[in-house]
Amino acid sequence: MIARLAAAIPDGATVALAQDSVGVAMAVTRELVRRGVRDLDLVGVPISGMQADVLIGAGCVRSIETSAVTLGEFGTAPRFAAALKAGTIRVLDSTCPAIHAALQAGQKGLPFMPLRGLIGTDLVRHRPDWKVIDNPFGADDPIVLLPAIRPDFGLFHAPLADRHGNVWIGRQRDLLTIAHASQRSLVTVEAMTDDDLMGDESRAAGVIPAIYVTHVALAPGGAKPLKFVGHYARDEAAVGRYAAMARTESGFREWLDQWLQADTVTA
Repeated sequence: MIARLAAAIPDGATVALAQDSVGVAMAVTRELVRRGVRDLDLVGVPISGMQADVLIGAGCVRSIETSAVTLGEFGTAPRFAAALKAGTIRVLDSTCPAIHAALQAGQKGLPFMPLRGLIGTDLVRHRPDWKVIDNPFGADDPIVLLPAIRPDFGLFHAPLADRHGNVWIGRQRDLLTIAHASQRSLVTVEAMTDDDLMGDESRAAGVIPAIYVTHVALAPGGAKPLKFVGHYARDEAAVGRYAAMARTESGFREWLDQWLQADTVTA
């Protein structure tokens, strides 16, 4: 089933990814690399980390729109930094509020979303797709218009799904935004239940209804080695080993070969 999710994402697709601490579908990421997907346009919601770095290092990515790509305490994402310096990927630099606002426009079916706080920054000069206009309802009040982000796919990991395709995310509202804005949502989960999650009054508010979910696959540990709140902590040794090996192209290739041959996503 995990391979089926990965097979659903074609070359050239725009894919929205959750940040490392929220619910990253690392098991699907490995299948994407194994399959040799190419020319993905990634959207980090609102930042990216190890998942994006692995995809970039494996040559799967054409562009990324995000506010940061980082391994947190382990420093800069090394394959992202190398690709940026080499000019082999296109980077659309953004901010966390801008990513959320553009996704909310996509979520609501709007062509754009206005946002304050960007006026006077270098970002506006380097993002020709962002437009500065005069507020039509006020004098001397410029505001930035952000084009809607409507990903082809949202890809993330969640705690629980039911047999109807409803997915429980708890308080991780970024995942709801991703599902609403994306044309299709591909979700791995820690567990499945026969209960109707939408019928449970105590959990329904934290559920993405099945209408917004295209495919669900059972993948216990599917976010490892990254943190998954309420289930497992980040494997510090594994992430640290990745950060160290991925500093060089040869080291990354060695790490990638081992990871692709492993039976679990904790390698």
